Amino acid sequence: MLSTGALLFLILAILLALSFEFVNGFHDTANAVATVIYTHTLKPWVAVIWSGIWNLIGVLTSSGGVAFAILALLPVELIVNIGSGPGFAMVFALLIAAIIWNVGTWYFGLPASSSHTLIGSIMGVGLANALLSHGHSLSAGINWAEVAKVFRSLLVSPLVGFFVAGGLLIVVKQVLKRKPELFEPPPKDAPPPGWIRGLLVLTCTGVSFAHGSNDGQKGMGLILLILIGILPGSYALNPNLDGAKLGKLATAASSAEPALAAHANGVTVTPADAHGELSQFLTTGGVAGDRTFAALATMNHALAEALRGKSDLSSLSVDERKAIRTDIYLIGGAIAKLIKEKKISAPGELALFSGKDGFSAQLTSATQFIPPWVKFAVALALGLGTMIGWKRIVVTVGEKIGKSHLTYAQGASAELVAMGTIIAADQYHLPVSTTHVLSSGVAGTMAANRSGLQTATLRNLLLAWVLTLPVSVLLGAGTFAAGLYIVLHSLVVHTLAVVGVLAVVIAVIVLRRAAAARNARNIGRIAA
Repeated sequence: MLSTGALLFLILAILLALSFEFVNGFHDTANAVATVIYTHTLKPWVAVIWSGIWNLIGVLTSSGGVAFAILALLPVELIVNIGSGPGFAMVFALLIAAIIWNVGTWYFGLPASSSHTLIGSIMGVGLANALLSHGHSLSAGINWAEVAKVFRSLLVSPLVGFFVAGGLLIVVKQVLKRKPELFEPPPKDAPPPGWIRGLLVLTCTGVSFAHGSNDGQKGMGLILLILIGILPGSYALNPNLDGAKLGKLATAASSAEPALAAHANGVTVTPADAHGELSQFLTTGGVAGDRTFAALATMNHALAEALRGKSDLSSLSVDERKAIRTDIYLIGGAIAKLIKEKKISAPGELALFSGKDGFSAQLTSATQFIPPWVKFAVALALGLGTMIGWKRIVVTVGEKIGKSHLTYAQGASAELVAMGTIIAADQYHLPVSTTHVLSSGVAGTMAANRSGLQTATLRNLLLAWVLTLPVSVLLGAGTFAAGLYIVLHSLVVHTLAVVGVLAVVIAVIVLRRAAAARNARNIGRIAA
């Protein structure tokens, strides 16, 4: 049974994670309804409810792959010690930093990226943790290989949105020359013809579903970390692991022992040192050597012994479940990295370790799971957020990117490309920004249509996009340091806490400048 304090802490942490998804709903998903609202396809209240429902469906049908791709960016030592004070400080820092920036940019109507915000916060926590860990360099605080992979998707997706949406509009104009109503601004308060309305509702539905499927997973992973830290007996290992699956995993671990030992070339590592060796290998990004394989063989042998003869999860104590999860996390991460670096490359070894039924897949299935109730909770938070705070972002996307009103063809082109891009990224477990893809798509259609772009809005959008990452890094580092303040009273912690305060000040200054620019534009319009 949980103590009253632990129960309150659990409730607070989960509510904070759901608050992040709620903010994500009215911050990011508002992009999905901008086109149907500003083309008078659907009334605003109908559009946001419809989008919220399809966000919910997207979350419920998601695979969870994006959630674990996000978790792969976190510092290894905090993941394996998630039940410690620093581990909880990490989760709270990520969520608080992301919420601060998301709410601020939403308040001033700036479509900034929740994905960039969360990843920036993760980087800030990683860097702060490296500074606070003796002997660690800044480069050791972040899984740079995973960060590079994620950032490629975040940087390429807006370019895809801009150029592909613009190109699609040009093609549509050539193919549908006899449908001039597609390319004219909608009449005031008049709905479009039925077939156009159907097309725009379909694209809005697709973007909403894709957003839920991709963005909703980010909160799932963080909630799972909270549950593992506070309730390891229930969530450290997949509850669906029965005796047959445990036996199969133990057999696979035993089968892997000879191959791993062969790569160690006779070097041995004690169980006490194996944990640190693999943690350092995953943290520093160093080249694998004999000691790496020796540590992997040692830990793998311990895993096989711990699982041998276990009939089900009830035969494992809470401490055993926590230890097994840590072993699986380190073993699985090390094997994946060794395969990527081609240190494990022989056909027989690849068949043993990779593939649908390989050792790596079995390790993943033992720890990478999302409880159904977590999916429902995140889906509800995301859907409610979509229904409540949509208007500020919708106004920016619908009115302030181009100099003319959004046409039917522009809205459909931007949303079709956004939907396709997000769904494709989801298949490869890559987080992308709905905000960036869709707003870039709208800008691309405006450029292709020669409608003109509002430079003041684009400047503010670019400013928000460029500053989101560094401000989020500082916010993440500062809030993480504040979380450790009670435990560690050092100069570094004080410095990082000051950095966090400065980050908040910078965020406020940037957002106030954006608000001033927006007010100046409004005054100019009134005067005109």
